[in-house]
Amino acid sequence: MSGATFLDISIGITLGLLTLSLLLVITRIVRGPTLPDRILALDMLVSIGIGFIAVIAIKTGYMLYLDIAISLGLVGFLATVAFARFVLQRWQIRANRENSEASKP
Repeated sequence: MSGATFLDISIGITLGLLTLSLLLVITRIVRGPTLPDRILALDMLVSIGIGFIAVIAIKTGYMLYLDIAISLGLVGFLATVAFARFVLQRWQIRANRENSEASKP
């Protein structure tokens, strides 16, 4: 088996596994059950997208795609941080509301 044949087989297997993981992540986004689960699934979706871009870059030999993958990684990280802050603020508001209701006579 030559190196090119092995690379083609590896790329095919990798694309298949990435597609399967994409379907599982989309299922987690739809089913939930909580907001943090969905946020984690969206972060995983970004990671899978980076994987797809990297595999396509290797397959085509066009390495400019790797710059796109790096940019997507940065944007995905910032989105995850923003979602985490949103969840934290929402949790703090809920905790403050429960504390104020508990202190009422």
